[in-house]
Amino acid sequence: MSADTGTGTGTEGLNVMTRERADVGSYDDIVAAARRTTGLEDLGGTEHEEGLRVLVDDLASAEAGLTPRGNYFQRSEVKSALVGRLLTQAQFTARPEHADVPIERPVFVMGLPRTGTTALHRLLHADPAAQGLEMWLTQYPQPRPPRETWDDDPIFGAMQQAFSAHHVESPEFMGIHYMDATTVEECWRLLRQTGKSNSYESLAHVPRYSAWLAAQDWTDAYARHRQNLQLVGLNDPDKRWVLKNPSHMTALDALMAVYPDALVVYTHRDPVVCIASSSSLSAETTAGHSTTYVGETIGRTQLDLWSRAFHAFHDARPRYDRAQFADVAFSDLLADPLGTARSVYEQFGLDWTPDAQAAMEEIDRESKQGAAKPSHRYSIEDYGLTEADVRAAFDR
Repeated sequence: MSADTGTGTGTEGLNVMTRERADVGSYDDIVAAARRTTGLEDLGGTEHEEGLRVLVDDLASAEAGLTPRGNYFQRSEVKSALVGRLLTQAQFTARPEHADVPIERPVFVMGLPRTGTTALHRLLHADPAAQGLEMWLTQYPQPRPPRETWDDDPIFGAMQQAFSAHHVESPEFMGIHYMDATTVEECWRLLRQTGKSNSYESLAHVPRYSAWLAAQDWTDAYARHRQNLQLVGLNDPDKRWVLKNPSHMTALDALMAVYPDALVVYTHRDPVVCIASSSSLSAETTAGHSTTYVGETIGRTQLDLWSRAFHAFHDARPRYDRAQFADVAFSDLLADPLGTARSVYEQFGLDWTPDAQAAMEEIDRESKQGAAKPSHRYSIEDYGLTEADVRAAFDR
Protein backbone atom coordinates (compact mmCIF):
# COMPACT_ATOMS: atom_id res chain seq x y z
CA MET A 1 0.00 0.00 0.00
CA SER A 2 1.30 3.42 -0.94
CA ALA A 3 2.09 5.82 1.90
CA ASP A 4 1.78 9.08 0.02
CA THR A 5 -0.77 11.71 0.95
CA GLY A 6 -3.32 10.77 -1.67
CA THR A 7 -3.93 7.17 -0.70
CA GLY A 8 -6.68 7.33 1.86
CA THR A 9 -4.38 6.96 4.84
CA GLY A 10 -5.84 10.00 6.55
CA THR A 11 -3.45 12.68 5.37
CA GLU A 12 -5.06 13.47 2.04
CA GLY A 13 -6.84 16.50 3.47
CA LEU A 14 -3.62 17.96 4.82
CA ASN A 15 -1.71 18.78 1.64
CA VAL A 16 -4.51 19.79 -0.70
CA MET A 17 -2.84 23.16 -1.39
CA THR A 18 -1.14 21.61 -4.41
CA ARG A 19 -3.72 18.91 -5.15
CA GLU A 20 -6.49 19.55 -7.65
CA ARG A 21 -8.90 17.62 -9.85
CA ALA A 22 -11.29 18.63 -12.62
CA ASP A 23 -14.09 16.59 -11.02
CA VAL A 24 -14.85 14.24 -8.14
CA GLY A 25 -15.34 11.27 -10.45
CA SER A 26 -17.96 8.55 -10.13
CA TYR A 27 -18.51 6.24 -7.20
CA ASP A 28 -17.35 3.25 -9.25
CA ASP A 29 -14.21 5.13 -10.26
CA ILE A 30 -13.39 5.89 -6.61
CA VAL A 31 -13.95 2.23 -5.65
CA ALA A 32 -11.52 1.19 -8.37
CA ALA A 33 -8.97 3.72 -7.10
CA ALA A 34 -9.31 2.42 -3.52
CA ARG A 35 -8.78 -1.13 -4.74
CA ARG A 36 -5.69 -0.12 -6.70
CA THR A 37 -4.28 1.69 -3.67
CA THR A 38 -4.70 -1.24 -1.32
CA GLY A 39 -4.37 -4.16 -3.72
CA LEU A 40 -7.53 -5.54 -2.06
CA GLU A 41 -10.92 -6.45 -3.55
CA ASP A 42 -13.25 -7.55 -0.75
CA LEU A 43 -15.47 -4.76 0.59
CA GLY A 44 -17.34 -7.18 2.85
CA GLY A 45 -20.85 -6.54 1.58
CA THR A 46 -22.74 -3.64 0.04
CA GLU A 47 -24.35 -1.82 2.98
CA HIS A 48 -22.01 1.15 2.43
CA GLU A 49 -22.82 1.54 -1.23
CA GLU A 50 -26.17 3.36 -1.24
CA GLY A 51 -25.04 6.21 0.98
CA LEU A 52 -21.72 6.75 -0.73
CA ARG A 53 -23.35 6.75 -4.17
CA VAL A 54 -25.82 9.42 -3.02
CA LEU A 55 -22.92 11.38 -1.51
CA VAL A 56 -20.73 11.26 -4.63
CA ASP A 57 -23.64 12.33 -6.85
CA ASP A 58 -24.29 15.23 -4.48
CA LEU A 59 -20.63 16.25 -4.49
CA ALA A 60 -20.64 16.28 -8.31
CA SER A 61 -23.69 18.60 -8.46
CA ALA A 62 -23.72 22.34 -9.02
CA GLU A 63 -25.11 22.80 -5.49
CA ALA A 64 -21.87 21.51 -4.00
CA GLY A 65 -19.98 24.10 -6.06
CA LEU A 66 -16.66 22.34 -5.65
CA THR A 67 -13.46 23.93 -6.88
CA PRO A 68 -10.58 21.84 -8.26
CA ARG A 69 -9.13 21.75 -4.75
CA GLY A 70 -12.52 20.78 -3.36
CA ASN A 71 -12.87 17.98 -5.90
CA TYR A 72 -9.57 16.52 -4.81
CA PHE A 73 -10.32 16.84 -1.09
CA GLN A 74 -13.86 15.40 -1.24
CA ARG A 75 -12.86 12.55 -3.52
CA SER A 76 -10.09 11.73 -1.05
CA GLU A 77 -12.58 11.68 1.82
CA VAL A 78 -14.81 9.16 0.04
CA LYS A 79 -11.81 7.12 -1.05
CA SER A 80 -10.51 7.09 2.51
CA ALA A 81 -13.77 5.53 3.74
CA LEU A 82 -13.48 2.81 1.10
CA VAL A 83 -9.79 2.22 1.80
CA GLY A 84 -10.64 1.86 5.49
CA ARG A 85 -13.36 -0.65 4.66
CA LEU A 86 -11.06 -2.69 2.43
CA LEU A 87 -8.29 -2.72 5.02
CA THR A 88 -10.52 -3.72 7.91
CA GLN A 89 -12.24 -6.41 5.87
CA ALA A 90 -8.85 -7.95 5.13
CA GLN A 91 -7.94 -7.75 8.83
CA PHE A 92 -11.28 -9.30 9.86
CA THR A 93 -10.46 -12.26 7.63
CA ALA A 94 -6.83 -12.53 8.72
CA ARG A 95 -7.58 -12.19 12.44
CA PRO A 96 -10.88 -14.02 13.05
CA GLU A 97 -10.10 -14.18 16.78
CA HIS A 98 -11.05 -10.48 17.01
CA ALA A 99 -14.70 -11.54 17.14
CA ASP A 100 -14.16 -12.96 20.64
CA VAL A 101 -12.73 -9.76 22.13
CA PRO A 102 -15.11 -8.41 24.82
CA ILE A 103 -16.16 -4.77 24.95
CA GLU A 104 -17.67 -3.93 28.31
CA ARG A 105 -19.10 -0.62 29.52
CA PRO A 106 -17.44 1.52 26.83
CA VAL A 107 -17.48 5.26 27.54
CA PHE A 108 -18.89 7.49 24.80
CA VAL A 109 -18.32 11.25 25.10
CA MET A 110 -20.82 13.24 23.06
CA GLY A 111 -22.46 16.64 22.87
CA LEU A 112 -22.70 19.53 20.45
CA PRO A 113 -19.44 20.35 18.67
CA ARG A 114 -17.12 22.66 20.62
CA THR A 115 -18.58 21.74 24.03
CA GLY A 116 -15.31 20.40 25.41
CA THR A 117 -15.73 16.85 24.11
CA THR A 118 -12.16 16.75 22.78
CA ALA A 119 -10.59 17.97 26.03
CA LEU A 120 -12.66 15.61 28.17
CA HIS A 121 -12.07 12.69 25.83
CA ARG A 122 -8.30 13.16 25.97
CA LEU A 123 -8.39 13.44 29.75
CA LEU A 124 -10.38 10.24 30.23
CA HIS A 125 -8.27 8.41 27.66
CA ALA A 126 -5.07 9.29 29.55
CA ASP A 127 -5.93 6.72 32.23
CA PRO A 128 -3.53 3.76 31.71
CA ALA A 129 -6.56 1.48 32.14
CA ALA A 130 -8.27 3.07 29.11
CA GLN A 131 -7.85 2.81 25.37
CA GLY A 132 -9.09 4.91 22.47
CA LEU A 133 -8.72 5.25 18.72
CA GLU A 134 -5.45 6.91 17.79
CA MET A 135 -5.67 8.96 14.60
CA TRP A 136 -3.54 6.67 12.48
CA LEU A 137 -5.50 3.59 13.53
CA THR A 138 -8.81 5.18 12.57
CA GLN A 139 -7.36 5.40 9.06
CA TYR A 140 -5.33 2.20 9.00
CA PRO A 141 -7.20 -0.21 11.32
CA GLN A 142 -5.21 -3.13 12.68
CA PRO A 143 -4.54 -4.67 16.10
CA ARG A 144 -2.80 -1.83 17.93
CA PRO A 145 0.97 -2.49 17.80
CA PRO A 146 3.23 -1.71 20.76
CA ARG A 147 3.80 2.06 20.94
CA GLU A 148 7.58 1.73 20.59
CA THR A 149 7.13 0.23 17.09
CA TRP A 150 4.98 2.99 15.58
CA ASP A 151 7.86 5.16 14.34
CA ASP A 152 9.06 2.28 12.17
CA ASP A 153 5.70 1.94 10.40
CA PRO A 154 5.80 3.73 6.99
CA ILE A 155 2.10 4.67 7.10
CA PHE A 156 2.45 6.15 10.58
CA GLY A 157 5.58 8.02 9.48
CA ALA A 158 3.88 9.46 6.39
CA MET A 159 0.93 10.66 8.45
CA GLN A 160 3.15 12.29 11.07
CA GLN A 161 5.13 14.06 8.37
CA ALA A 162 1.96 15.36 6.74
CA PHE A 163 0.57 16.63 10.06
CA SER A 164 3.84 18.41 10.79
CA ALA A 165 3.60 20.19 7.44
CA HIS A 166 -0.03 21.06 8.11
CA HIS A 167 0.87 22.65 11.45
CA VAL A 168 3.09 25.08 9.55
CA GLU A 169 0.71 25.67 6.63
CA SER A 170 -2.49 26.05 8.68
CA PRO A 171 -1.70 27.27 12.19
CA GLU A 172 -5.24 28.65 12.55
CA PHE A 173 -6.78 25.21 12.05
CA MET A 174 -4.39 23.58 14.49
CA GLY A 175 -5.29 26.23 17.06
CA ILE A 176 -8.94 25.24 16.67
CA HIS A 177 -8.38 21.48 16.83
CA TYR A 178 -4.84 20.24 17.34
CA MET A 179 -4.08 16.74 16.12
CA ASP A 180 -1.32 14.47 14.90
CA ALA A 181 -1.08 10.77 14.06
CA THR A 182 -0.73 9.78 17.73
CA THR A 183 -3.63 11.75 19.21
CA VAL A 184 -6.77 9.96 20.26
CA GLU A 185 -9.48 10.99 17.82
CA GLU A 186 -13.17 10.74 16.97
CA CYS A 187 -14.61 7.47 15.73
CA TRP A 188 -16.71 8.77 12.83
CA ARG A 189 -14.12 7.33 10.45
CA LEU A 190 -15.32 3.89 11.51
CA LEU A 191 -18.97 4.80 10.98
CA ARG A 192 -18.30 6.12 7.49
CA GLN A 193 -17.15 2.63 6.46
CA THR A 194 -20.90 1.98 6.23
CA GLY A 195 -21.58 5.24 4.39
CA LYS A 196 -23.13 6.89 7.44
CA SER A 197 -21.37 9.93 8.89
CA ASN A 198 -22.28 13.51 9.77
CA SER A 199 -18.72 14.44 8.84
CA TYR A 200 -19.62 14.81 5.18
CA GLU A 201 -22.32 17.33 6.10
CA SER A 202 -19.73 19.43 7.91
CA LEU A 203 -17.42 19.53 4.88
CA ALA A 204 -19.71 20.29 1.94
CA HIS A 205 -23.20 21.32 0.87
CA VAL A 206 -24.80 17.90 0.26
CA PRO A 207 -28.58 18.30 0.80
CA ARG A 208 -29.60 15.01 -0.83
CA TYR A 209 -27.10 13.04 1.24
CA SER A 210 -28.29 14.87 4.38
CA ALA A 211 -31.90 13.91 3.63
CA TRP A 212 -30.89 10.30 2.93
CA LEU A 213 -28.87 10.05 6.13
CA ALA A 214 -31.65 11.50 8.28
CA ALA A 215 -33.91 8.63 7.24
CA GLN A 216 -31.44 5.81 8.00
CA ASP A 217 -31.16 3.26 10.77
CA TRP A 218 -27.49 3.37 11.87
CA THR A 219 -27.46 -0.04 13.60
CA ASP A 220 -25.36 -1.66 10.86
CA ALA A 221 -22.84 1.19 11.09
CA TYR A 222 -22.45 0.66 14.84
CA ALA A 223 -22.17 -3.11 14.38
CA ARG A 224 -19.16 -2.54 12.10
CA HIS A 225 -17.90 0.13 14.51
CA ARG A 226 -17.87 -2.51 17.27
CA GLN A 227 -16.12 -5.03 15.04
CA ASN A 228 -13.41 -2.42 14.33
CA LEU A 229 -12.94 -1.82 18.05
CA GLN A 230 -12.57 -5.56 18.62
CA LEU A 231 -9.89 -5.62 15.93
CA VAL A 232 -7.94 -2.56 17.11
CA GLY A 233 -8.17 -3.66 20.75
CA LEU A 234 -7.17 -7.25 20.09
CA ASN A 235 -3.89 -6.80 22.00
CA ASP A 236 -5.51 -4.80 24.83
CA PRO A 237 -8.69 -6.74 25.67
CA ASP A 238 -8.77 -5.68 29.32
CA LYS A 239 -8.63 -1.94 28.69
CA ARG A 240 -11.84 0.11 28.82
CA TRP A 241 -12.76 1.89 25.59
CA VAL A 242 -13.15 5.67 25.76
CA LEU A 243 -14.65 7.10 22.55
CA LYS A 244 -15.88 10.45 21.35
CA ASN A 245 -17.95 11.87 18.52
CA PRO A 246 -20.61 14.58 18.53
CA SER A 247 -22.53 12.70 15.84
CA HIS A 248 -23.33 9.88 18.28
CA MET A 249 -26.15 12.21 19.35
CA THR A 250 -27.79 11.53 15.97
CA ALA A 251 -28.15 7.79 16.50
CA LEU A 252 -28.35 7.03 20.23
CA ASP A 253 -30.83 4.18 19.69
CA ALA A 254 -28.48 2.42 17.25
CA LEU A 255 -25.51 2.94 19.57
CA MET A 256 -27.39 1.47 22.52
CA ALA A 257 -28.64 -1.47 20.45
CA VAL A 258 -25.03 -2.46 19.73
CA TYR A 259 -23.54 -1.32 23.06
CA PRO A 260 -26.37 -1.87 25.60
CA ASP A 261 -24.06 -1.26 28.58
CA ALA A 262 -22.53 1.95 27.14
CA LEU A 263 -21.71 4.82 29.50
CA VAL A 264 -22.60 8.17 27.94
CA VAL A 265 -20.95 11.43 28.98
CA TYR A 266 -22.97 14.33 27.60
CA THR A 267 -21.38 17.79 27.47
CA HIS A 268 -23.31 21.07 27.72
CA ARG A 269 -22.55 24.58 26.44
CA ASP A 270 -24.51 27.54 25.10
CA PRO A 271 -25.65 26.45 21.59
CA VAL A 272 -25.04 29.94 20.20
CA VAL A 273 -21.33 29.55 20.94
CA CYS A 274 -21.35 25.95 19.67
CA ILE A 275 -22.87 26.77 16.27
CA ALA A 276 -20.61 29.78 15.77
CA SER A 277 -17.54 27.73 16.64
CA SER A 278 -18.49 24.65 14.60
CA SER A 279 -19.27 26.88 11.59
CA SER A 280 -15.85 28.46 11.96
CA LEU A 281 -14.20 25.04 12.08
CA SER A 282 -16.06 23.94 8.93
CA ALA A 283 -15.07 27.16 7.16
CA GLU A 284 -11.42 26.80 8.10
CA THR A 285 -11.30 23.12 7.12
CA THR A 286 -12.87 23.72 3.69
CA ALA A 287 -11.39 27.10 2.77
CA GLY A 288 -11.07 27.31 -1.01
CA HIS A 289 -12.98 24.07 -1.61
CA SER A 290 -16.36 25.41 -2.75
CA THR A 291 -18.11 28.45 -4.18
CA THR A 292 -21.36 27.56 -2.37
CA TYR A 293 -20.30 26.06 0.96
CA VAL A 294 -19.32 29.39 2.47
CA GLY A 295 -20.73 31.99 4.88
CA GLU A 296 -24.50 31.73 5.28
CA THR A 297 -24.70 28.27 3.74
CA ILE A 298 -22.28 26.92 6.32
CA GLY A 299 -24.23 28.58 9.12
CA ARG A 300 -27.61 27.36 7.91
CA THR A 301 -26.54 23.77 7.30
CA GLN A 302 -24.62 23.49 10.57
CA LEU A 303 -27.56 24.88 12.52
CA ASP A 304 -29.89 22.37 10.87
CA LEU A 305 -27.51 19.43 11.34
CA TRP A 306 -26.75 19.99 15.00
CA SER A 307 -30.21 21.08 16.11
CA ARG A 308 -31.59 17.85 14.60
CA ALA A 309 -28.90 15.83 16.40
CA PHE A 310 -29.65 17.65 19.66
CA HIS A 311 -33.37 16.90 19.51
CA ALA A 312 -32.78 13.28 18.42
CA PHE A 313 -30.53 12.71 21.44
CA HIS A 314 -32.92 14.29 23.94
CA ASP A 315 -35.88 12.40 22.47
CA ALA A 316 -34.04 9.07 22.79
CA ARG A 317 -32.28 9.52 26.13
CA PRO A 318 -35.33 8.93 28.39
CA ARG A 319 -35.66 5.41 27.00
CA TYR A 320 -32.48 4.27 28.77
CA ASP A 321 -31.22 3.78 32.33
CA ARG A 322 -30.38 7.16 33.87
CA ALA A 323 -27.37 5.58 35.60
CA GLN A 324 -25.72 5.17 32.17
CA PHE A 325 -25.55 8.95 31.62
CA ALA A 326 -23.37 11.65 33.16
CA ASP A 327 -23.70 15.35 32.35
CA VAL A 328 -20.76 17.75 32.17
CA ALA A 329 -21.00 21.54 31.86
CA PHE A 330 -18.34 23.19 29.71
CA SER A 331 -17.80 25.82 32.39
CA ASP A 332 -17.10 23.13 35.01
CA LEU A 333 -14.67 21.35 32.71
CA LEU A 334 -12.85 24.60 32.02
CA ALA A 335 -12.65 25.56 35.70
CA ASP A 336 -11.67 22.15 37.09
CA PRO A 337 -10.71 19.53 34.47
CA LEU A 338 -9.43 16.94 36.96
CA GLY A 339 -12.37 17.38 39.30
CA THR A 340 -14.78 17.01 36.39
CA ALA A 341 -13.09 13.82 35.19
CA ARG A 342 -13.17 12.41 38.71
CA SER A 343 -16.88 13.18 39.02
CA VAL A 344 -17.52 11.14 35.86
CA TYR A 345 -15.61 8.22 37.38
CA GLU A 346 -17.61 8.50 40.59
CA GLN A 347 -20.96 8.60 38.79
CA PHE A 348 -20.13 5.47 36.80
CA GLY A 349 -18.39 3.60 39.63
CA LEU A 350 -15.04 3.49 37.83
CA ASP A 351 -11.75 3.16 39.70
CA TRP A 352 -10.00 6.51 40.21
CA THR A 353 -6.40 5.39 40.71
CA PRO A 354 -3.24 7.39 41.45
CA ASP A 355 -1.95 6.40 38.01
CA ALA A 356 -5.10 7.72 36.35
CA GLN A 357 -4.86 11.02 38.23
CA ALA A 358 -1.17 11.49 37.42
CA ALA A 359 -1.71 10.77 33.72
CA MET A 360 -4.64 13.18 33.50
CA GLU A 361 -2.69 15.90 35.28
CA GLU A 362 0.06 15.55 32.67
CA ILE A 363 -2.40 15.73 29.76
CA ASP A 364 -4.03 18.78 31.32
CA ARG A 365 -0.66 20.54 31.58
CA GLU A 366 0.20 19.73 27.96
CA SER A 367 -3.15 21.04 26.72
CA LYS A 368 -2.46 24.51 28.13
CA GLN A 369 0.85 25.12 26.42
CA GLY A 370 2.72 24.74 23.14
CA ALA A 371 1.17 23.56 19.90
CA ALA A 372 -1.82 21.92 21.58
CA LYS A 373 -2.92 25.11 23.34
CA PRO A 374 -6.37 26.03 21.97
CA SER A 375 -6.83 29.31 20.12
CA HIS A 376 -10.03 30.09 18.25
CA ARG A 377 -11.89 33.26 17.16
CA TYR A 378 -15.34 33.32 15.59
CA SER A 379 -18.66 35.22 15.36
CA ILE A 380 -22.17 33.89 14.67
CA GLU A 381 -22.86 36.85 12.37
CA ASP A 382 -20.09 35.67 10.02
CA TYR A 383 -22.41 32.80 9.06
CA GLY A 384 -25.64 34.72 8.51
CA LEU A 385 -27.18 33.73 11.84
CA THR A 386 -28.45 35.57 14.87
CA GLU A 387 -28.63 34.50 18.48
CA ALA A 388 -32.42 34.30 18.13
CA ASP A 389 -32.10 31.91 15.17
CA VAL A 390 -30.01 29.50 17.17
CA ARG A 391 -32.07 29.65 20.35
CA ALA A 392 -35.27 28.98 18.39
CA ALA A 393 -33.72 25.94 16.69
CA PHE A 394 -32.68 24.43 20.02
CA ASP A 395 -35.81 25.30 21.97
CA ARG A 396 -37.49 22.27 23.56
